[in-house]
Amino acid sequence: MIAGSARGVPLRGPKGADTRPTAARLREALFSMLEAADADFEQVLDLYAGSGALGIEALSRGDGEATFVEADPRALEAIRENLDKTRLQDRARVTLARVERWRAPAGAAYTLVVADPPYHDAAAWDAIDTAVQGILAPHAMVVVEHEAHTVPPEALAGRPLWRARRQGAGSVAVYRPAAGPAGEDAS
Repeated sequence: MIAGSARGVPLRGPKGADTRPTAARLREALFSMLEAADADFEQVLDLYAGSGALGIEALSRGDGEATFVEADPRALEAIRENLDKTRLQDRARVTLARVERWRAPAGAAYTLVVADPPYHDAAAWDAIDTAVQGILAPHAMVVVEHEAHTVPPEALAGRPLWRARRQGAGSVAVYRPAAGPAGEDAS
């Protein structure tokens, strides 16, 4: 289930897929962190989207738009169903593509990137970094869910690691520019 305007709507995962949904407690902790940091939910990019839970959560907490990138057709079906259930489909674009091959539309300027790659995919950090080059708004934040025992890189997409949060077997690494949205130090 998610919070925000679509509060309480249960989301479904893809049938037969190897998708590992983000734990509700980890998602709740992440979005509390993002809201406290004045994250901008205007243009959201959800990489390795799975069920779409992270992007849908961001859509539900703001009035922006989201792009979902997922390589598994079964997961895309689940994302579309979840967007319909939450009535957020008019604010979303769903794309079937591998993250390392996906290219953003011309002029894209994402304000928040959320990514939940397979835990065993060590190349995902580089794929995320490459995918977001040149398409981030200056104040954009990048969030990557990863296995709790994995040490995230100190910087990603030209942004230093700002916060890391562990919840059970999962963790999130949050990257943001050295200066926050109002010019304050991000530390």
